[in-house]
Amino acid sequence: MNPDYVTFSKNVFIPVTNICRNKCHYCGFRRDPDSADAHLMTPDQVSVLLSKGASNNCAEALFTFGEPDELIHEALGKIGYSNFIEYVADLCRVAITHGSLPHTNAGTLSYDELRMLKPLNASMGLMLETIASVAVHKDSPSKAPEIRLRVITDAGRLRIPFTTGILVGIGESREDRINSLMAIRELHLRYEHIQEVIIQPFVPKPNTPMSNHKPPSTEEMQETIALARRILPLEVAIQVPPNLMPLHLSIPYGVSDLGGISPVTIDYINPDNEWPALEALGSCVRLRERLPIYPRFVLGNWYGAETEELISKYADEDGFRKC
Repeated sequence: MNPDYVTFSKNVFIPVTNICRNKCHYCGFRRDPDSADAHLMTPDQVSVLLSKGASNNCAEALFTFGEPDELIHEALGKIGYSNFIEYVADLCRVAITHGSLPHTNAGTLSYDELRMLKPLNASMGLMLETIASVAVHKDSPSKAPEIRLRVITDAGRLRIPFTTGILVGIGESREDRINSLMAIRELHLRYEHIQEVIIQPFVPKPNTPMSNHKPPSTEEMQETIALARRILPLEVAIQVPPNLMPLHLSIPYGVSDLGGISPVTIDYINPDNEWPALEALGSCVRLRERLPIYPRFVLGNWYGAETEELISKYADEDGFRKC
């Protein structure tokens, strides 16, 4: 990666639903279907956010949601759908009509579901989190490492530019972090599809079982970033969200990307951690804007077929966002 600049993507964050069958002990985002604040965004609500994103020159539509399965059937039926992934596919089409490139962080999809979404996405993602079996995932069936590794493998088989990462401070050991990074490395060496790896610190949330659990120390994070940079191939970017760790504490250890930063939406997963302004970040380090798909995958034509027109419009000759 080029040490002279740090990349980022300007996005609009769309939390399609917070209904989720998993009950991760650290998550403040999920809700049960009968919760007063459970939601499933309608196409009109999504369009409002996409319009705001377009007005603010955002190239990426980040679709994030829980893993609702059968929990969401009733809500889906009210808007005329019976299949959640088909609904997500339609939302991706809506994003494209608004001039946004979808990046879907869709949970543990099947091979066929990934194949359905591939043409409609510039890139996709799924956090591995950890290769270890940890107590905080005991009520979260789809957090089984073998399931998540299968999804990342299937994305490689389908040549989907992919984002993954690990979550630091959820009960895993240093050895677990190394093994998780090694597992990601092995999949990338086989399929060459990993564009970035997120090193994300656990952040305690109120009203969760881990609300009083200490987050990882700065030193733990810095060591893990450095481990990731040593273990992963150089073409794989290392990302730490700048709303979770200051740049001057992360970049010297190997961070080369800041992920998606939104001028119009909050980080719904970490709502108390505001995005820093791009102007402030740019005063600390030289920034270079990218698309949700990394330059080498733009140049290699790995993007979904239905995103080609937008990528041609937005990408410069090197595969970055046109100035």
